[in-house]
Amino acid sequence: MDTPVPPRAAGPGPRRRDRHGRGMRGPIAPPQVPLAASRAEAFADLVQDSVERLERRWPQLADIDFLVLEVPRLDARDWNEESVPLGGTIPAREGRPARVVVYRRPVEIRTKGRDERAALVHEVVVEQVAELLGLTPETVDPRYGED
Repeated sequence: MDTPVPPRAAGPGPRRRDRHGRGMRGPIAPPQVPLAASRAEAFADLVQDSVERLERRWPQLADIDFLVLEVPRLDARDWNEESVPLGGTIPAREGRPARVVVYRRPVEIRTKGRDERAALVHEVVVEQVAELLGLTPETVDPRYGED
């Protein structure tokens, strides 16, 4: 009893519980449940759903990159004091494909629920694709503007 017991060496990974044995034991939800997806991942899924819907009608959209950015850059020339853009386009150049950008935070701020957000994302994607293709949004998606 006179020999002290050495403390346990901490493992190489992060400590999963506090020193009293309490704390999170694992993830709150399994990865396949929508609750486990972050807001950014859920938003990217909405954009991807919209793109897939349009690609059925316009196969040339496979050559366009679709990006999701948090907010527009400060040096953007296409927005003024009163409005913030919800999306933008970057034309193709020097071997780089054309790009359509959807800004996540401005879209999320203007919507209340997932259905409303999905509708606004689709409108933004349709408008930007129409701008790239030189068409009207109604030509790109006949259901554009319908509630």
